[in-house]
This record gives sequence, structure tokens and C-alpha cells, in this order.
Amino acid sequence: MLLRSRSFLPSAARKGMLSLIATTCLMSCGGAALAQSAGASSVDAAPGRVQGKAAPSASTASTRAVTGKPAAKTRNALRTRQSAPIHSGESEGGSEAIVVTGTREIGKKARDSIAPLDIVSHKQLAATGQGTLRDALALLLPSLTTPTAGFDAGAMTDTISLRGLNPNETLVLVDGKRRHNTANIYSNPGPQQGSTASDIDMIPMAAIDHVEVLRDGASAQYGSDAVAGVVNIILKKQAHGLHAQSITGITSEGDGFQQGVYLDGGASLGSRGYVHVSGDFVHQDHTYRSAADNRTGTYQNNILSQPEQTRESVAINAGYDLTDDIQLYALGTYAHRYAQSYQNYRLASSLNAYPAYKAIYPWGYSPVETLNENDYELKAGLRGDFHGWHWDVSSVYGRDYDDIGLINSVNLSTNKATGATPTSFNVQGFNNQQWTNDFDFSRKFTFSGWPHSVNFAGGASYRYEGYSVGTGSPGSLYGNGSDALAGTNPGNAGNYSRDVAAGYLDISTYLAKGLQLDLAGRYEHYTDVGNTQNGKVSLRYDITRRIALRGTISNGFHAPTLAQKYYSALNISPTAARGLIGAGSPGALANGSSGLKPERSTNAEGGFIVEPIRDLHVTTDIYQINMRDRIMPGGNISGATAISAMQMNGFALPADISTWNQSAITANWFANVASTRTQGLDITVTYLTRLGAFGRIDWDAAINLNRTRLSHQASNPVTGAPLLNAASIAYLTTAYPRSKIIFGGNWTHAKWVVGLHEIRWGQTTNQLTYYAPGPYQFSTTHFLEYQNKPKWTTNLDVSYRITPRWTATIGGNNIFSAYPTRVPDGNRYLGAPQYYMSTSQLGINGGYYYFRVNYDL
Repeated sequence: MLLRSRSFLPSAARKGMLSLIATTCLMSCGGAALAQSAGASSVDAAPGRVQGKAAPSASTASTRAVTGKPAAKTRNALRTRQSAPIHSGESEGGSEAIVVTGTREIGKKARDSIAPLDIVSHKQLAATGQGTLRDALALLLPSLTTPTAGFDAGAMTDTISLRGLNPNETLVLVDGKRRHNTANIYSNPGPQQGSTASDIDMIPMAAIDHVEVLRDGASAQYGSDAVAGVVNIILKKQAHGLHAQSITGITSEGDGFQQGVYLDGGASLGSRGYVHVSGDFVHQDHTYRSAADNRTGTYQNNILSQPEQTRESVAINAGYDLTDDIQLYALGTYAHRYAQSYQNYRLASSLNAYPAYKAIYPWGYSPVETLNENDYELKAGLRGDFHGWHWDVSSVYGRDYDDIGLINSVNLSTNKATGATPTSFNVQGFNNQQWTNDFDFSRKFTFSGWPHSVNFAGGASYRYEGYSVGTGSPGSLYGNGSDALAGTNPGNAGNYSRDVAAGYLDISTYLAKGLQLDLAGRYEHYTDVGNTQNGKVSLRYDITRRIALRGTISNGFHAPTLAQKYYSALNISPTAARGLIGAGSPGALANGSSGLKPERSTNAEGGFIVEPIRDLHVTTDIYQINMRDRIMPGGNISGATAISAMQMNGFALPADISTWNQSAITANWFANVASTRTQGLDITVTYLTRLGAFGRIDWDAAINLNRTRLSHQASNPVTGAPLLNAASIAYLTTAYPRSKIIFGGNWTHAKWVVGLHEIRWGQTTNQLTYYAPGPYQFSTTHFLEYQNKPKWTTNLDVSYRITPRWTATIGGNNIFSAYPTRVPDGNRYLGAPQYYMSTSQLGINGGYYYFRVNYDL
């Protein structure tokens, strides 16, 4: 792979001015919803498997006095501020757990959270039986969704979405620090198109203590991307112990075998430090869910399949107390992934004029995209106390490098010109790097005449972002290029970068007994897209010890990624071609493209928490997210216009493309295409039933209702045509489930734990292309409305503690093997994709059954 690189030398940070946005605020509630259990808890009663002791009564969530005293200067306090308690059971969750997401206060307890916050413990993640963090969270949180299947290279990156928005609108943190993004853009049509979010599965599952999910806009606190919420992954920091886990699973169809091995352990660094080392090995095989190919009547076309992948990852987390007031901390993560994804099957007849290839593929061939990915991140920092001031200075450098290849393919032009017969190619290379430097400080003040302390926090950051697109190997570029995915030509390769400087302020206090206020403001300067100012106002009012209200008004933004600005690629199917060209490229500019602007949002949220009777905890939150200038591919040019645009960008097209169905030849580019309004409702409920000598049952239920509507659509300045067609509008508005419900319980007795949960996946609606011969074949203006009906799945797990150290679990997800609604025959390209891949509802694999063994020392 010829990936052109530049020396890593970011320009000087621009000096930013701090701007606090004053806005009216929405009345607010909440206390944290009291957690379910010590073993698997969630502040807002997050659904999932629940183990351990009962959650505290809501009476424990009464308003606590604010003393204003500085935090104790102890080594344990310094470690706690890294992001989570490390020497106590509080790291498991519960209303007494210390949380760090959505607040700048030191030592904030979950029960006092001012915003909706889910805490998912490592035990809860393991109880799902899933080998990846993404898939585990999808079974536990109704507001979180993942792609149904995906295809091409996009299927080989694991992303998540909150509240029906693009993955780019969810910010991922690790121990409170911004995580770098993947370099592998999801370029195929669908609701995830354009996303280069953080791939959370490149962090070892074994390293995770718990996950805090903030369901609230938080750009004023954390910067770009925190529009739908924040996922903060808190890593283990114990200076002792050894944990080992093995998960073996297979689908109900007998394919998709998975094996995961997870190890972690800690040790002391003298009497003043700790080191915790974690590692994963995960392998999953292909699944095959394609219907028969229309051309042959066989099942050789494996386009509808789960990618095969093998992933190894490791994390080393350490801290050392230089003095009683200063701690040095560091983190390093590294992950390698090799994955393969099928392309559409090519008939043997396509090689009749090429005897050399005909000899290799006498029965035809299926090109396979490959991903060879290396991902790492290094963090180092100092934090401490100085005369009541808590300070933290850190530097984080992360990089993701993706080498995209193609095997089992051809380049017919090379064979015709030289007689050579290559079958594998290096086609693309992407590099994404991010260097973030933060300085944060906070202190509580008391003022005469004001009965409550005031927590004052602030900070500044500088971030360098770099993105590189490398050219394909000569074999992938020659003539018409490698079949299925042509190599990136030099005209579409390059190195791009920008600098980001930011500053923020955060002030929180009590206005009266039981009435909390939090104000946040942030200013950011981007060297390529200008300035943004964001503010947030939050309130929480504890009416009684059993009833509270909470609410927030804020604005947010998502700055266009460098990949969204500069990525380009050409995908060629047996009878169709689709080009995604750079927004600033000659072909896009000639057809009305303009520079990308940041997406901007206005968020409003309000809710309440009640405990009507002992052990029954209920939280309800409603929200509205208005987004402007949303980024998706727009333009949708086709035929001769698309051919001309792609040729202007240097793409090599098949020699006979002028004879193809011109509607099957399309191109587009990323643009600010529309404004939307997302409205929703979150409800969580937990209840404990005590059975005396027969143990206990921890019940939980949660629901997310979500709807997005289009409020404005942009037009092409050259042609005046709308930038979106019906299919693209559906990706924005109806491709995510209208609802997701999770409910069930865990029965715990002696050495047994039995969990049973139901998940209802709500309806999605999409506009399908016609592929069958007829007046609308390959039309970009006429579509078939397709409804992926609601589906129910059942998850069951049974655990037995064999000895104090060994536990065995047998379980299954979707044990009755529900599948998505089948796509009509005439709307399947070549007949194979019987389930719709560009949505985020029920997965395509059917049932999944697993056996898990845990060892704890």
C-alpha cells in the first residue's frame, strides 16, 4: 500500500476566547435512577442482567448537604478522579457509585446525577455472552443501536448509535478522555453512511470496569460529536487479582462460530502505584444468509453475510503517586484486526474472453474485501491537588491505520494488456491520527451570604487531527482497475490535517435545598470550519426523598470529519457502478458541491424519577434534538453526468460502461443536506422481589421511543434539485427503530443465577430500489416502501458457581431464531440479499448460543 505520509508536526494552537452561552433552562429531574444491583447496575435502571444485592431505597437518594470542603488529599482520592473508584465495590455501580460523566464535580455520586446516566458493569457485559462491547451494549440499552449487517469495508468496523442519530453524533471517551476515531469510513448507503466514529471494540473487553452512558447533549462539556450523548468507557485499575474468561458460541444455522478469550490482572508498583494489564483474543467466522442468486439459482452469492474477523488487543493501565498530592498516570492500548467481507458473485461467463482467469475461476468467483487494521493509543498525564484546586494535565495520541485489500478478484485490463493474472490487490489505505492535550481544573468555593458551595471548573485543550488516503497498488489501478473495488488513484489520495483549540467553563451549585444548577459553556476554533460556541443549562429538583425532577437545554455540534471532506471511492458491481467523490473534488464542484459546515443541534430534555413503593424505581425522560446542516451524501447524479464527474476525478471506469443501464451508474458527495427533529421518550423501571429461602428476583424494564422527521432539505445550487431522494430521507428518518423495549429479570439463589429477558425491536421503514426488469429498474426517483416489522427476541442464561473461583454459564440470545422481514424479490440486487442491510434493527444471524467459563483469583 502506497500510503503517503507527512511528518507529525502540528501547527501552533490558536488562542481561543471563552464564551458562555446564556439560555433559559428546562425544569429537571432526576436523580440518578437508583441502581439495580452491585453486580450489574445502572443509574437510570439500565436494563440487563442483574446480579448482586438489592439497590438502596430511594430514601438514600435524598438531598445531601454541600459542605464545600476540599477533597481529602489521599492517594486513593487521586486515583478515584482518574475516572472511577478503583479499590471498592463502587466501581460495580449502584446509587453510591462515583460517576464522572456529565459532571465536573469531584466525587459526584450516581444518586445525585443531574442528567440521565446508565452505568453498565463488566459483569453485566459478560452476562450477555457477546464477545464484543458493541454487541453487548446493544442487548442492554434501548437507546443504543448497531447496524443490522452492513457490507463491504463498512461491515468490518464496529460502531454504535444513540437515539437514532448517526454514529458520528455520539462521543466516545476512555476514562474521561476523547478517544480517537477509526480511519475506515462507512461509505455505503445507509443510516451509518459517512461515519468514522470510534471503534469501541478495539478496546479490550477484559480491560473494562464499567461503561457510563450519558443520554444527553454534552457538546458544551466535551466538544464535537456529543450531540446524542456520550459513552465513557472506564477501565480497570485494581492493583491485584487475576480474571480469565472464555466465551464460545455459534449461531442457530451452525455457522458464525465465535471464540473469545479474555484475561486481565493487576499488581502493585511498590506501595504507591498500580499496573493493570488486559488482553483479548476474539475470532468469528462468516455467517451465510443470502437467498438464491437470480442468475444461477444457486447459493454461491454470499453478499449477505457476517464478516469473518480475528482481533487481538491489549491494554496497560498504570498510575504512580509521586507525592501525596500528585499522581502520574498512563495508558496504552493496541489492537490488530484482520477481517474479510464478501462481494457479489461474478459469473463464469464474465471471463469467457480471458482464458487465464477462466482457468483459475472455472465456476466464477466472489471477490472478498480484506481489512488489515492496526490501532493504538497512548496516554500520559499528571493530576493532583494544590490548595483545594484539583488539576489534571494530559496528552493522548491515537492512530488507526487501515489497509484495504481485495482477494479472489481480477483486473481484466492487466490480463488483456500483459497476460498477467493477479488475483489479489492492495486497493486503499487510510490513516487517522489524533493528538489531544488537555488541562482541566476545578475547586469548590464558599461565599459569605450564600449557604451552598459553588463548584467552579474549567480547562483548555488543543487537538491535532490528521487523515491520509493512500493510493492502491499498480495492479489495482491499471486500466479499469481491480474488479469490485478499484484502487484509489493518485488524484484522490492525499494528506490532510487541522488544528482545534478549545476552552470551557462549568459552574454548579445548589440554588436552594434540593435544587441543583449546572451551567457549562465552551468555545472551539477549527482551522478548517471556523468557530463554535456551545452552552448548557441543567436543573435537578428533589421534591421529596422519593420524587425528583430534572431537565436540560443545550446546543451542540458535530464538526465534519476529515474523511467526510476528502474520502472518495468507486464500487463496481456486475451491472452497476457507484462513486463517492470528495466534496471539494473537481467532479463534485462542477455539479454544485460546496464546502462542508458543522452540524449544529439544539437539545431539550426533561424528566422525573419516583419510588412509589420500596424497591420500585421508575425514571422517565423526554427529549428533543433539532439538528441543522446534517451531513450525508447528496446530489445523487447518474448516467452520463456521473460518468463525467468520476472521470474528472481520475476514476478508471469499465470500457463498456456506456452500454450499461445508465440509471445504475451513480455518484454523489458529502454535503449539508437537511435539518431534522428527533423526539423521544426513555423509561426505566427496576423492582426487587425477595423470596426468602428461595433467593431473590431482580426485575428490570426499559423502553426507548424515538422518531425523527425531516424539517428542511437543501437544494443543489446548480440544478435546483433537492439533494436527497426518498431513499436518503428514509436513512435519516426511519432506518432506526421507532421503539426498543427490554424487560425481564434475574433469579439468584445459592450458587445459581438464571436470567431471562425479552427484547422487542421496533419497526424500521426504508425506500427500496427496483432491480427487476420494468419501468422503475434502478430508478433514483421511484422506490418501494419497505417496512421491517417489529420483532421479539428472547435471551436466556443459566450460571452455576462451581467453586468460589470457577463459574460456568450456558445461554443464548434470540433463542427462538427470529429474523428480519424479508425483502420482496424484485427489490433484491441479483436476488441474494433477502434481508435489508442498511438499517439498524434486528440482526441477520438468527439465534446465538454460547458457553462461558469464568475464573477469578
